[in-house]
Amino acid sequence: MTSTLDDFVCFAMYTASHATTQAYREVLKPWSLTYPQYLAIVVLATGERTVSTLGDELGLDSGTLSPLLRRLEGRGLVSRRRGEADERVVHVRLTEAGRAVHAEVTEAAGCLVPAFLGSGGDLAELLRQLAAITANMRELAAAQRAVA
Repeated sequence: MTSTLDDFVCFAMYTASHATTQAYREVLKPWSLTYPQYLAIVVLATGERTVSTLGDELGLDSGTLSPLLRRLEGRGLVSRRRGEADERVVHVRLTEAGRAVHAEVTEAAGCLVPAFLGSGGDLAELLRQLAAITANMRELAAAQRAVA
């Protein structure tokens, strides 16, 4: 049975996002990681970041990111240090344990790749389209805030 929602692109994106998060939740369960924690580890695997830069990359505000990083630090997966020139700036990086978890989780998450490719489409094109939709929606939301 089809729903009237099946004709809404926004609903298709919502359900795909929800299903993706659920699949990652199952893959990440052995490491007791949440999906946002996993994403933070993936970004930090490429190098140290300031908390604000990490928040920008992940699309998370400091109210969400700070507790997430506190939990990862408590588990010994990341370390945080205040900037020498400006103590308001906090730098965060993966620890050795965090790098080990990143390697393990990245390998385990590889089992999800076929689901992204199973649609028969080109993954690079899908990423391009999703990035364009994201940019367009952010632009429209900013325009609506400006009008209000």
